[in-house]
Formats: sequence, structure tokens, C-alpha cells
Amino acid sequence: MSKKMTRRTFIKRLFGSVLGLIGLSGGTYYYAKHIEPSLLTMKEETIELSNIPDAFDQVKILQFSDTHIGFHYDIPQFDALINELNSKQPDLILFTGDLFDAPNQVPFEILEQAAAVLSRLDAPLGKYWIYGNHDHGGYGTEIIATYMQKGGFQLLKNEHVTLKKEQSTITLAGLDDAMLGKPNVNKALQGANPDLFTLLMCHEPDYIHQVNNAPVDIQLSGHSHGGQVQIPFFGYLVTPPLAKQYVEGWYSIGTHPIRLYVSRGIGTTRLPYRFMCKPEYTIHTLQSTTNN
Repeated sequence: MSKKMTRRTFIKRLFGSVLGLIGLSGGTYYYAKHIEPSLLTMKEETIELSNIPDAFDQVKILQFSDTHIGFHYDIPQFDALINELNSKQPDLILFTGDLFDAPNQVPFEILEQAAAVLSRLDAPLGKYWIYGNHDHGGYGTEIIATYMQKGGFQLLKNEHVTLKKEQSTITLAGLDDAMLGKPNVNKALQGANPDLFTLLMCHEPDYIHQVNNAPVDIQLSGHSHGGQVQIPFFGYLVTPPLAKQYVEGWYSIGTHPIRLYVSRGIGTTRLPYRFMCKPEYTIHTLQSTTNN
């Protein structure tokens, strides 16, 4: 039996054992496998900081993450997701990694279909993405990047862009994947103005300890899936490496401090379970303190 299948079997047995231990029924198992993974939710968050320019007040940043197209999430579901995201009319769209679950098992026609679906997304300030650990597998990072580019997304791999609105600017930076890539925050922010409001995308949330002395205000991450299964009085059933400390929602790290937001993401991996952990995307609305 492969290592991957061994882990899947372990998670399945652990889930069943925990359900039995706390007295939850087989109906709960059905719900976790067949119902909750499709209960997509939108979270609305406000980012209020003194260095957000007036021109960026009420700018809507849409973050989505971890679609894991493949075994448990197909193109029709992805198509429906993109329709919903477009309906929110965001100003800026950010994808924080893991487009496919197993890229080496995805036919090229599915890659083409995914790119065509992504191309329908529209945002006046642009569409940007970063590598997740799954994006580094299979055909190789260049192939996944090619299809993301066909979908109109610009990759930020240890680099930044300056976003302009009227006469004001903010910084958007992105890191390479922390598990299988070579993230370098100093390279990503080289030449950036440290006084500007700075937003950093990094797939793995726990990597924030490597960047907490950098001039970064907000880090957006995914990877954790929110634990994917949360059991009352037990906690998160399984969290991946580099998502052990920070699993979902907001955190404040360091003396600067950097604020970290971790998305539960859209899809599932290993096994198609979600329990008390609905899939989500997030609208972050910027708020300038001078407009209060």
C-alpha cells in the first residue's frame, strides 16, 4: 500500500473512531462526506490600518484558496464557484495556492478548461496568485503557471507589484511555496517602499514566523483547510505541516505586529470530508482610518 493511501486510511479510521467515541452517528459521516463540502460560505472581513490610503478605502479584495480540482472537486463545481466570485464584483482577486489536487494526474484538456474558467474572473486592480505545495507537483511548476497565466492570473514568486489607484499606491507581494519551493521574503520585498500598506500572500500560515520582522502588514494564507474536520471537545482532526499553529481566521504575530488571515479554502484533499468546517472564500474590505 502506498504512503498516500496509508495516510488516507489512517484519517478515515481516525474520523470513524472519533465519531464513535463521542457518540455521533453514521448520518454525521454522510453529512461530512456528501453535504458540508458543498456548503460554500462567504466571509466578510474588514482590514483597517492607518497606512491604507484614502483612495483604497472600501476596496474589495477577494481571496480564494485550495480548490484542489481533481478527485473530489470537478470543473462544473469550479465553474459555479467562479460565477459566484464574479458576482461579488471585487476590485482585486487573490488566489493563495493549490489549484489542483494532483497535477500529474490531470489531463491537459482539464487544465485548458480550468484556464478558460479562470479567464472569466474580472477585477480592475488585477488577478494574482502564489504557488501552493500541490502546485509544485506533477507536470512541474512551469506548466501550472502557464495555465494560470492563460486564466489571466499573474504569479508572484518572491516578488511584489505596486498597485495604484488614483495617485495612491499599496504593495502586494507573494512568496514561493514554503514546503516545496524556496520562499524569500527579502527578495519579494526588494525595492518596495516599506512605508506603504503591504499585503503578503504565503500559502502556508505557519511560515509567518520567518517574515514577522519584515515590513508586512497583512499575510493571507490557506493550506490548512481549517483542519477540514473539527470535532467538538477534540479540536482539529488533521492539520498539514506548516498549518499546525494557525488554522483559520485572524491572528496577530510579533511586536510589529503582522496580522495573519488563514482561509479554510474551497476543496478537500486526502479524503472528501468537512465537518463543522464549511468551505469558504473571503471578501476583505480595506478601510482607511482617515475616513472614519
